[in-house]
Amino acid sequence: MKSKILLLLSVFIVSISSVRAQECMGTNMKAGSGFEMANYDGKGKLIGTMTYKIAKVTSQGGMSVITIDMESFNPKGKSELKNTYEMKCDGNTLYLDASTLINQEQMKSFENFQMKFTSTNIEFPNKFSVGQKLKDASMKGEGTSGPMTMNFNMLISNRNVESQEKITISAGTFDAYKITSDMKMETKMGFGITIDINTISWRTPGVLWDLKTESYRKGKLFSRSELTKIY
Repeated sequence: MKSKILLLLSVFIVSISSVRAQECMGTNMKAGSGFEMANYDGKGKLIGTMTYKIAKVTSQGGMSVITIDMESFNPKGKSELKNTYEMKCDGNTLYLDASTLINQEQMKSFENFQMKFTSTNIEFPNKFSVGQKLKDASMKGEGTSGPMTMNFNMLISNRNVESQEKITISAGTFDAYKITSDMKMETKMGFGITIDINTISWRTPGVLWDLKTESYRKGKLFSRSELTKIY
């Protein structure tokens, strides 16, 4: 169970860091555009890649709604996971419903419990400033299987813009904002499992994806993702 939760978490961390919407940050999003990420373990070994492609962009209630197709590949290039979800943007802020990131493959961890999820939006403003504090986000799930119950809680908190610095990655050199956050995941099913993650991500104006993300447990780096291509 713990390994499945860590897999879900690693996909989630990359996913929540990866997309924006039409006209967010002054960039016009359109069907067919997208980006690619490379994922590494804590020792720098490539563990897979992920592609994100915009399937369509529509308008709803004054917001742009973007449908994203995500696909992950193992180091040998074999497809392992696909997902489709939506983002919303009002031109100044991107809104992501965290529950949309739970797809059928990830749901296998909860398949016997008929889980029902509720969540608050993860918000990304179109401009950052050093010292800025971003809103918390959360997701909760509850389910039962006969006499057994399962509860899943996730809280993303302490989202702070720490500094502005220049970084060089596969996709180029950028002036970026360094953003830190904490993530707590709790799963209870007779006994409880708690996972605490500290995340650092880098973003830059004019690029709608995270440039780079690092995730730590107990101060030790266990995963890293890096933007490799924008198209």
